[in-house]
Amino acid sequence: MAASTPEAWLLENGNIKVLSKEMKNGGRRSHNMSASSLRKKSDLSLVSRIRVGFLRFFLANLQEVLLGTKLSVLFVAIPFAIFAKCRNYESPWIFALSLIGLTPLAERISFLTEQIAFFTGPTVGGLLNATCGNATELIIAILALIKHKVDVVKYSLLGSILSNLLLVLGSSLFCGGIVNLSKQQKFDRKQADVNSLLLLLGLMCHVFPLIFKFAGKSTELIAVRTLQLSRACSVIMLIAYIAYLLFQLWTHRQFFEEQESEENNDDDVVSNDESPVISFWSAFIWLALMTGIVALLSEYVVATIEAASDTWGLSISFISVILLPIVGNAAEHTGAIIFAFKNKLDISLGVALGSATQISMFVIPLSVIVSWIVGIGMDLNFSLLGTSALALSILVTSFALQDGTSHYIKGLVLLLCYVVIAACFFLFDAPL
Repeated sequence: MAASTPEAWLLENGNIKVLSKEMKNGGRRSHNMSASSLRKKSDLSLVSRIRVGFLRFFLANLQEVLLGTKLSVLFVAIPFAIFAKCRNYESPWIFALSLIGLTPLAERISFLTEQIAFFTGPTVGGLLNATCGNATELIIAILALIKHKVDVVKYSLLGSILSNLLLVLGSSLFCGGIVNLSKQQKFDRKQADVNSLLLLLGLMCHVFPLIFKFAGKSTELIAVRTLQLSRACSVIMLIAYIAYLLFQLWTHRQFFEEQESEENNDDDVVSNDESPVISFWSAFIWLALMTGIVALLSEYVVATIEAASDTWGLSISFISVILLPIVGNAAEHTGAIIFAFKNKLDISLGVALGSATQISMFVIPLSVIVSWIVGIGMDLNFSLLGTSALALSILVTSFALQDGTSHYIKGLVLLLCYVVIAACFFLFDAPL
């Protein structure tokens, strides 16, 4: 629901609800800042002429939610994917259309959680963003687990971490360095240090289950012990992630808040301190609807990934580790690069490192716990190749960010590391 004046939509029980600056920016983090770079202001002049109140309300909501993004043209892939599924078209078409349809949905979920945060305040808004920030990966993981496709879960989540650390961050540093050749790019190391520590903790929880595989003699006993250790480590990782949320949202919130000077004032980008453009319940209903569509398309992706692999001649490992993360997070990744172009590396780093940390410390251990609940044996052993790729990616990224400055060579090295890993999984065709 949109309005000609921001205050019109802040009516609550007949009174105008005044939002403080803190509440207006509540829950807004780098993830949302990145997604906002792909948004555009809606022209409601035509809708405002409609005299029927309910119809005007509905069309204004529709325009803000569906047309308020530069990726709106990709929404057409959603009905095509559903039609292809209903008409039993070839699986690769369903797979490709579903992936394309997931791209704008991920950006719109970020937009809707931000709209809700205007009304709930910074704490609830921050928690909502932390939960929904990687909703697509989480839904795909849970659906794949239900279908007993543990390898797809491991591959896709591993790929999300690798793409954020090497592809997104590398592209951001490279593009930012090329555009800003005349000046040195700097960023705040405090946020990067916290995320690096958490990523190293997550890496440790992957390394020891892998060591168990090579340290024992009895294969069956080692498998049981590895699963038990993985579940214990998953609980520890979730505790660490909760502590991270407390650190991020309460005790050291200033580390993660965007600086006033970094606010984007472009005409075609939604400003940081704008009022909400739709009401709380409208945002909530749209969020539930789009989450349902994400679940539907994710089910299509999980069901057709093997057929797409056979048809395209690509291994499931390559599709899961490389293609799924790139397409599924294209909106967020593009936003990070756009801010790097504008010499706002703190936002770009917040997107890449924050998303990688959330996948590593929340989505992966939660997937292990969910598999435990439904009686499926998913552990944290991501194979020697997967764990090695993860370890080297974290180490290379940590070295690249250790001095708080950036130039294009750092970005180029990260990108080349990603190409090497992509080549490995392109040639590697074996289960984890």
